Amino acid sequence: MVDVSSKGVTARMAQAQATVYIGPVITKLIHENNIAKGDVLTIAQLAGIMGAKRTADIIPLCHNIPLSSVDVRAELAKKEECVVILATVRCQGKTGVEMEALTAASVAALTVYDMCKAVSHDIIIRDVMLIEKSGGKTKFKRLEDDGFTLNYNKEPMDLKEPFYPLHH
Repeated sequence: MVDVSSKGVTARMAQAQATVYIGPVITKLIHENNIAKGDVLTIAQLAGIMGAKRTADIIPLCHNIPLSSVDVRAELAKKEECVVILATVRCQGKTGVEMEALTAASVAALTVYDMCKAVSHDIIIRDVMLIEKSGGKTKFKRLEDDGFTLNYNKEPMDLKEPFYPLHH
């Protein structure tokens, strides 16, 4: 784990997003609150909050940070047939909360999958990304489209050479 003992305590904030593509049948069932396991959006929000709080337990070498606030929004985008998750995490600390925000968004997305898999396994979790971070030495902000969903290059990378992992 990185030694942060010499760093000063500052206000930290990070936002992360995940998108879960669910198709027309599951979209309709979530909209009508007819998924057998219950209210998908509310349970995904709660799971995301729980995930943020447990980040240091599941990510090796991640600092255990006392969080000030975790807000997870899970919204059904009916036209796009997906659930968009936005997690915002805040703390007063010596290190950032990006991992907590990314974990919150990821756990919420996995919860949507878990709750809907009885209907269909044709569910795709994509676009897990850091949206913004502040506090500490560096700031980061991804350009926003409409304030919730983002416009970015979704095309696969065109690799000139085949990819080989470092470890086989």
